Amino acid sequence: MSRIVVVGGSLGGLRATEALLARGWEGEIVVLSAERHPPYTRPPLSKALLAGTPDLSAVELRRRPETDAASWRFGVSAVRADLRARHLTLSDGSELPYDGLVAATGVRPRRLPERVTRNGFTLRTLDDCIALRPLLSPGTRLAIVGAGFIGCEIAATAAGFGCAVDVVALDTAPMKVPLGELVGTAIQRRHEAHGVRFHLGRSIRAVESSPSGHALLLDDGSRVECDVFVQAVGSAPCIEWLEGNGLDLTDGVECDNSLRMGGLPGAVAVGDVARFPNPLFDNVPRRVEHWQMAAETAARAAATLLADLSGTTDESGPFRPLPWFWSDQFEMKLQSFGSPVLGERVEVLDGDLAGEAAVGYYRGERLVGAVLLGMPKAAFRLRKQILASLASDALEPA
Repeated sequence: MSRIVVVGGSLGGLRATEALLARGWEGEIVVLSAERHPPYTRPPLSKALLAGTPDLSAVELRRRPETDAASWRFGVSAVRADLRARHLTLSDGSELPYDGLVAATGVRPRRLPERVTRNGFTLRTLDDCIALRPLLSPGTRLAIVGAGFIGCEIAATAAGFGCAVDVVALDTAPMKVPLGELVGTAIQRRHEAHGVRFHLGRSIRAVESSPSGHALLLDDGSRVECDVFVQAVGSAPCIEWLEGNGLDLTDGVECDNSLRMGGLPGAVAVGDVARFPNPLFDNVPRRVEHWQMAAETAARAAATLLADLSGTTDESGPFRPLPWFWSDQFEMKLQSFGSPVLGERVEVLDGDLAGEAAVGYYRGERLVGAVLLGMPKAAFRLRKQILASLASDALEPA
């Protein structure tokens, strides 16, 4: 009997398992999950779950009954893979051969250098949320290092139930990297209207910690005093277990358009860890850390892997997913479509940034992305506009 091993038991690993079974795989499936919990969804961790009572039942992903046919091994991860021998070494010391491999190990939070501090929470897992939530209450002084999506969502959630929130970041505007200065500044104004204080363009030289709290010492000589602080300084793909296989691991694992790692048959990657070319935009391999992308890459990777194992050709055609994500911050519902980070020119298409607005991101004359601040009814129209613009000269996959 043939065996497929799925390394990673979160959303991408679950969706890959479901897709393999839905496509008729009758062999063995082993799912390795470093976490002790069954698969759950992560977006609520910085929003609704952090504002309430963290509990697995509120975020656990509904699993199709057929996924019980897979062997789920929690608290176990892969520490080394030999892709040519098709063999894994696991964290419990055991060895596991396979016929097909799915890499779904996702990302881990980055942290400040240890010379700066070893303290501070991160927020990536349910256990992180369970540990952080009891420390936040009205009047708690909370400092957040980083003004990306997670940092801004935590700030909005904590300020919403009465914490005094300071955000420190190197960037000159919140979420500047994915959304640009124009939209980032508009988001900053919304946060400031709810009492959030920003210290932008600043780095942390040191952190003084004591039983009574912490002091973040900034590069301009100022201090941010807090009771609790959270590090939200980005993420790093979990790819160490794939080293030694000749793969490009500079940012996740480079895949072809069919999601084969390094173009090798029998080994695919899905979700946050996969860096692949999307000919909807160009032939440059990129990672996309969006919830929706885990499901789309899982479906495509399953088709690729089963074709490889059966010696057939996958007739799916080029993989051209349109990225999409959302973020809830205070009363604002933010949605993004396409790839705003590729935009060279930003234009307000409708509305006003002080209220609700639709913002377009152009590369040359092509609309490559759009962001909605509110205006949910415009989502369908903007998706169609982006797809129409990109389809005009869509590329063939590399």
